[in-house]
Amino acid sequence: MRRHPIPARVRVLLFAVLSLALASCRVCDRCLAPREIIVDSPIAAPELVTLTRRAPIERGKPRKVLDAAGWVFGIPAKIILWDRRVENHRVSATTEGTIAEYLADNELEHVKVRINQYAPLEDWRRLRTNRTVGWPLRYTIGTLSVAAEAVFPGRLLGGDHYNPWTATIHLYSDVPAIAIHEGGHAKDFARREWPGLYAVAFGLPITQLYPEAIATGDALAYAERRHEEALVAEGRRILYPAYGTYLGGAAGQAAGMTIGLPIYAGAVVAGHVAGRMPTGEETEDPDDVVGAHVPTSRNADAGAEVAGAEESAPEIDDDEAAVEPASFSAPLE
Repeated sequence: MRRHPIPARVRVLLFAVLSLALASCRVCDRCLAPREIIVDSPIAAPELVTLTRRAPIERGKPRKVLDAAGWVFGIPAKIILWDRRVENHRVSATTEGTIAEYLADNELEHVKVRINQYAPLEDWRRLRTNRTVGWPLRYTIGTLSVAAEAVFPGRLLGGDHYNPWTATIHLYSDVPAIAIHEGGHAKDFARREWPGLYAVAFGLPITQLYPEAIATGDALAYAERRHEEALVAEGRRILYPAYGTYLGGAAGQAAGMTIGLPIYAGAVVAGHVAGRMPTGEETEDPDDVVGAHVPTSRNADAGAEVAGAEESAPEIDDDEAAVEPASFSAPLE
């Protein structure tokens, strides 16, 4: 039976997809490494802080038909990120508590959180109050952003995001890692002296890779700092392929419509692979180390009781009796 050779165009396409997949894995490991955003003092309009304090987090009223339709519209996102909680329009108290604590820890008092809520009139009021953005950009591009959210409501179409023009986080997914990722965007904008120009400059398909990497790195660093291993694993598993959608989308647009979809798919798959690879940062239990004993506060007390029962132990200088606290890991509830 005669075999037909693979066309040259297909070979080039496969090579491009594999190359991008390998590059995506390396990008995820390097660009998305945990890096906390340092903000000495968040920049916020006092009027916006006062307006936000009245109700920092609001939920939309349950609408069974509307939310069911939103769940259906979110099927592509569920498949791409391989998690049924994505855009399920049923955000749990755990996710709400996670983002509330993140905002409190980072003193982001001006940031509003709308959970599965449609409120364009209130967002318009926030836009007018957000005076950290100059009025020319606020009443042009900012107005278009609020209008887009009104015409294409996330309550139906989904799309977790942070709107820098209104300083509002919109959540439709019951994924804590996504929530703190959007909080990372809010934290990133809170340190910019010109947030409007920053939003314009890094709102394009290629340039937005920069702020997306910053927000993901901060989310992972926040989870690590809190010693929440489950949240760290969830962040890598969800946020890496999510970043792959931006990377694949930018590369696909540059390559053209014909091979754009395979390139996009390759970047997403690479993100899944990178997000599930072991980090190689395993913590050792001091009791498992052969030939070494690291005292903790607990075994130090136990040793003192045994020594007191047999004979009094010699006095030890405070500087010599350094005690290393036992590490712990709190799982995500």
